[in-house]
Amino acid sequence: MIRRAVSRYIAQLESKRLLSLSARIRYSDRRTRMANTISSLKRMRQTKRKTVVNRLRKSRLRHQIRSMRRLIAAKDSKAAQDTLPATFSLIDRSARWGIIKRNTAARYKSRIQARLKAIAV
Repeated sequence: MIRRAVSRYIAQLESKRLLSLSARIRYSDRRTRMANTISSLKRMRQTKRKTVVNRLRKSRLRHQIRSMRRLIAAKDSKAAQDTLPATFSLIDRSARWGIIKRNTAARYKSRIQARLKAIAV
């Protein structure tokens, strides 16, 4: 009974934007979580942290590949050659972290290398 009243009160505060962002996240967790045991609550916290890290890593990978493709599209062979080791390193690390699969990493590297070879000639 009390829990329902608190949830209703928090919903009213949220609708009026009276709660800070961190408080909204904290209270929304309380309302929606299904976990009962301490270990499952801990696992939820860990998953939330890992999700944020994985999202950042994937975004970083995409930006690096995008910048490499732009250099190749601009036919800037020198800058592309300079960026190549950093790009390949990030692709390999992403595969090791599990952000992308190993075959996907190999495919990305192969296609970048082939395009770079084509503009170098």
